Amino acid sequence: MREVALGDAAALAAAFVRNRAHMAPYEPTRLDEFYTERGQRERIETTLGDRDAGRTRQSVLLDTATRELIGTITLQNIVLGPLRSAGVGYWIDRARTGRGLASAALAETIRVAREETGLHRLAAGTLLDNLASQRVLAKAGFETYGVAPRYLYISGAWRDHRLFQLLLHDDPPSA
Repeated sequence: MREVALGDAAALAAAFVRNRAHMAPYEPTRLDEFYTERGQRERIETTLGDRDAGRTRQSVLLDTATRELIGTITLQNIVLGPLRSAGVGYWIDRARTGRGLASAALAETIRVAREETGLHRLAAGTLLDNLASQRVLAKAGFETYGVAPRYLYISGAWRDHRLFQLLLHDDPPSA
């Protein structure tokens, strides 16, 4: 696991092409450009700009043996001040699901959120039927706090999402 870099564009494009059908039920409909190296380079440039502004932290997940890119995990919409909160999102290559990789990446991201970013709260949402992701969140200590009706437009329809949160600490915000 390491921070995303511009040099990851081709590997990200290949990973998204490889996982297109696997991720389709859980992701917004993507334009064909999304699945190209150019499209991924543009996304990474935006992500790095958001990182520099303190709004995002994205890591790529790599196979330790082959160094193949096998997923990402992102702290997004980081808000500091009295809120000190962020959303978290992740995906794992279809061929590597069920091996604890999302759980390990989420555990490290929680550590970064608490210790390096000083966040108080993390939020996540899943489709109601995404039980695998719900298990990952529960294992990490996230609690369900509601359902958001028609939350995101996924697979051609507004889909309900189960909402999760993890309170990281109750320390007052730092200056």
